[in-house]
Amino acid sequence: QVQLVESGGGLVQPGGSLRLSCAASGSIFNIYAMGWYRQAPGKERELVATTTSGGSTSYADSVKGRFTISTDNAKKTVHLQMHSLKPEDTAVYYCLTRASRSDNPLVPVNYWGQGTQVTVSS
Repeated sequence: QVQLVESGGGLVQPGGSLRLSCAASGSIFNIYAMGWYRQAPGKERELVATTTSGGSTSYADSVKGRFTISTDNAKKTVHLQMHSLKPEDTAVYYCLTRASRSDNPLVPVNYWGQGTQVTVSS
């Protein structure tokens, strides 16, 4: 199996910063992409930022210029550095990893983390 462990959420004041991390482990053959989604109460889950194994990145318009996604390929870890946080960034943030397993190396599957709460409030 593939496991994702997220860390770094918490409570921060508006204008503050947080760094989320997500480490993938297990019988991983290849990672195609990693990213972050978020879901606020009463809203649908939405894309925040993604990065592919080829180095392409994409961001939601609402976070461009404030959030930066990065990876440590050796550690199979993705980070989300968040600056200038706003109350509307409050949500549960989920890590997504698209990867294939060693027992089925040609079939990529989406794996989700358990979620980490980010609350932006004074």
